[in-house]
Amino acid sequence: MFNHSSKTALVTGASRGIGKTISMMLAANGIKVIGVATSEESLKSIQNIDNIIPFCCDISNEKSVEQLYNFSKEHFDSIDILVNNAGIHMDNILLRMKTDEWQKVLDVNLNGPFYLTRILLKDMIKSKSGRIINISSISGTDGNKGQSNYSASKGGLLAFTKSLAKEVGRRNITVNCIAPGVIETDMIAHLTDTVKKNYLDRIPLKKFGKPEDIGKMILFLSSDEASYITGQTFYIDGGISLN
Repeated sequence: MFNHSSKTALVTGASRGIGKTISMMLAANGIKVIGVATSEESLKSIQNIDNIIPFCCDISNEKSVEQLYNFSKEHFDSIDILVNNAGIHMDNILLRMKTDEWQKVLDVNLNGPFYLTRILLKDMIKSKSGRIINISSISGTDGNKGQSNYSASKGGLLAFTKSLAKEVGRRNITVNCIAPGVIETDMIAHLTDTVKKNYLDRIPLKKFGKPEDIGKMILFLSSDEASYITGQTFYIDGGISLN
């Protein structure tokens, strides 16, 4: 569909949900993918997929990210496409939120992309080419009750995307963001039928999104055809952000 010209990619949160689908779709289009997750056990879900190389890394730990970078250099000269997808949520109203609930969410959702982008950016700058795609959320712009930590981290990614796009554009590196709405993954499996209905009532398309909807946008933004798009946030949410 799109021209990726034998590119390499690194996807975080690659063992399940949106990240797994992204990794599989990139791999199916001939892209060599390093799929990153936090445990060896979870990586079993992608270890036998062609064009995907699994690696265990805690992206919230700077030393662990350095090990990931060294691993990537053993396989590829550089990473062409970085998808900062990994994210966690530890929901609580602010008055009851513990400091570690705040800190852990920001460490993974915001510090992780910072560590990883910074270390991979050196090679992108040298090669004067690269695609960086950050996965945010509609919570990053709209907020959500009980998710002040999650919303803050995802809102931070939006600003991070715009700032970095201005810094590296002259090096032919694009930086874009995707803000998914309610996507059918295990992250919404715990929702009650009532909560799901309330969401559906607010979604103009009257259905939840699928991980493939995000993957298709990743394929486009990482392709040569998207070379003049940078600093943008794309809402894949069935229109819920229009409310």
